[in-house]
Amino acid sequence: MDSLGCALLALNFPECTKLLGPVVPNAVLLSGARVIGTDWKLDPMQAAFNIGTMIRWLDYNDTWLAAEWGHPSDNFGGILATADYLSRQRTAGGKPPLLVRDVLAAAIQAYEIQGVLALENAFNRVGLDHVILVRIATTAVVTRMLGGSRQQVLDAVSNAWLDGGALRTYRHWPNTGSRKSWAAGDATRRGVQLALWTMAGEMGYPTALTAKQWGFQDVALRGKPLVLGRPLGSYVMENILFKVSYPAEFHAQTAVEAAVTLHPQVRDRWQDIASIRIETHESAMRIISKTGPLRNPADRDHCLQYMVAVALRRGTLTAEDYEDSVAADPLIDQLRDRMEVVEEPRYSRDYLDPEKRSIPNALQVVFADGSKTERVEVEYPIGHRRRRLAAVPLLRDKFQHNAGTRFAPERVQRLLELFADGSRLDAMPVHEFINLFAGTGR
Repeated sequence: MDSLGCALLALNFPECTKLLGPVVPNAVLLSGARVIGTDWKLDPMQAAFNIGTMIRWLDYNDTWLAAEWGHPSDNFGGILATADYLSRQRTAGGKPPLLVRDVLAAAIQAYEIQGVLALENAFNRVGLDHVILVRIATTAVVTRMLGGSRQQVLDAVSNAWLDGGALRTYRHWPNTGSRKSWAAGDATRRGVQLALWTMAGEMGYPTALTAKQWGFQDVALRGKPLVLGRPLGSYVMENILFKVSYPAEFHAQTAVEAAVTLHPQVRDRWQDIASIRIETHESAMRIISKTGPLRNPADRDHCLQYMVAVALRRGTLTAEDYEDSVAADPLIDQLRDRMEVVEEPRYSRDYLDPEKRSIPNALQVVFADGSKTERVEVEYPIGHRRRRLAAVPLLRDKFQHNAGTRFAPERVQRLLELFADGSRLDAMPVHEFINLFAGTGR
């Protein structure tokens, strides 16, 4: 529900929609997979790119934080496109369709593969982007969905490792750009492609990881072995982090929450602010603490200081707040210039503690006369497992708002009722489920 709502919201942004549809005009497949919120019928690879890109575009879908970071719901691009395509093909051939329950089972598997690989393997420290794990997870799960044997899954995944990894260049200054919003869509698309090739008989490579000099571990991980931090089960799905309130890079979620709390105390005293102190954890220091010019929305939504400044200024943070029209407010950069970002060692320890997995931030504003606001500390964001019960109704509200930007209220209400009925949802053929999201009309 949350991932599809994020995808529908992304359709309101032309920078996203310009990349969608078939690779070349009119290259549609009448019996192909549907792209939600549109009239497109595409081959499952291109449909996977479309859906995956839409889900990820606004940095609003669920998140996993460990030694590596990422967004396991990116895999829904490949899973949903493949399931929809297979379900339609089976129905046309007189066979039973895939059910939504099959999609959910595949999602648990993909989440677990991506998330457990992320626990102790920090691809970011060797300059590789986390979307490599989307490719690995999608390849494995989609090969199985296509009927692949254990050996065929191994063959497909070996090819996924041989692809190497995308560089994180597009996530960091001075190259931060919109590729970070479609990189996961590309990764889940590639997973579907490798799965299809394997099912067509393409060979695998048994030592893709371990071959001396030429294997992934020697080439990409500097000789460090790839490890699984725990047995594969359902740990990741049970502990996934939801972005409930704000479309913000997850390391900043609690900082934005603290800034919204402080908004009433500062909104009439902008010129009196002498300094703003942000206490955070090491991962946030490394990937989203930025000073200097911010060139585009992709730059801004990965800047801790920008997100805090907007939340202090406006008392909220929305996807539209990363656009040029909002960034043109001179006060935002003035507030950024007054910020000090420091690492709190306890926050860094608790972030990696498997019993806590907190994402802490603290915020305090100091005024020119020496007075201060309260120091607001938020350790667990609203979408954390420790605050899950409070998050569920807000996630429904989030879907209602996001879907409401594309569909009529009556249609949104029918979808909410379906998501609330687990038994009915489980038993629904996938292509019938996707049909409920098809089309552009309200």
